[in-house]
Amino acid sequence: MVEAQSGGTAPSLAKLMKTSRWQKRVLLVCAPSPDDASLLRQRQLLAPARADLQARDLLVHEVVFSQLSSADKNYLSENIRVPATTFTVVLIGKDGGPKRRETEPVAPASLFSTIDVMPMRQQEMRKSKP
Repeated sequence: MVEAQSGGTAPSLAKLMKTSRWQKRVLLVCAPSPDDASLLRQRQLLAPARADLQARDLLVHEVVFSQLSSADKNYLSENIRVPATTFTVVLIGKDGGPKRRETEPVAPASLFSTIDVMPMRQQEMRKSKP
């Protein structure tokens, strides 16, 4: 469920956001370097919550600024307003808009409570009831 970027094989952020729109919620976990303590902590917090992430159509995408193309750096700063020097978690709704922004690792329960009150998620939960 965690999609980490790698070399040139990962899709651009713009493409990821475009293909995810109306299909997936996206949690961008942004850090200045791959060994950032907050990034490592966020991974630890999310690891046991895979089933709940999947149930909420949530794609976790790690963004390491030191490994980004200049196009992705520009996209992050201009479209999502994420500074390249700070750990930031941004929850993007299925509509493509930012729903929550934090500068500290987020507990899954807190994240899920944010998602579960969204109108689209409420609709999904009603549809999944027998």
